[in-house]
Amino acid sequence: MGLRETKKQATRTALSWAAIRLVVERGYDRVLVEDIAAAAGVSPRTYNNYFSSKAEAVAARHRDRCFAVADSLRARPAGEPLWDAITQAVLEQFAPGPEVLAHPEPDHDSWAAGLRRMMAVPALQAEILRGGADATHAIGAAVADRTGLDVDRDLYPKLVAAALLAANDAVVAHWLSGTGLGRDSVPELLVEALGQLRAGLPQP
Repeated sequence: MGLRETKKQATRTALSWAAIRLVVERGYDRVLVEDIAAAAGVSPRTYNNYFSSKAEAVAARHRDRCFAVADSLRARPAGEPLWDAITQAVLEQFAPGPEVLAHPEPDHDSWAAGLRRMMAVPALQAEILRGGADATHAIGAAVADRTGLDVDRDLYPKLVAAALLAANDAVVAHWLSGTGLGRDSVPELLVEALGQLRAGLPQP
């Protein structure tokens, strides 16, 4: 990725994180595009060059993380077992970037409560669903590359990608429910979930 593309991705990431943070803190209907742009240090016009709605900005972080998993999976050592490679590719996406470090999360309870409210917004739910097919195909294509299969012809890459995204959804829902709050982080829960998928989801 060149310098120009790197800067554009950094701006996109900063805008998405600002949208999430403000929506969690204030509620979806109380955040304006101008608020998000100001929090990211750009103009509303620049915001509109990246996103067409608040929901798209919020959902972009999850979508971009999925595409980054696909890129990381392709970069893993060729001889690494598939599920080891997938687990490491997923974990690489949870290193906090500068936009997160500049605005750390509040305490877990209030952050999780705000996320629950945010995830209940129909516009955001629709945007996440809209990007799901693209994310599944991108991860499936990376799995196909590692396994010598064809993502369009073969079922296995699609199954792996769909299982990975389903595991992510289950982990986030579990964490937001408060069941694992204060005990496990999302990355720790993902490692557990991916380990169970690797083992074939044996009955406990």
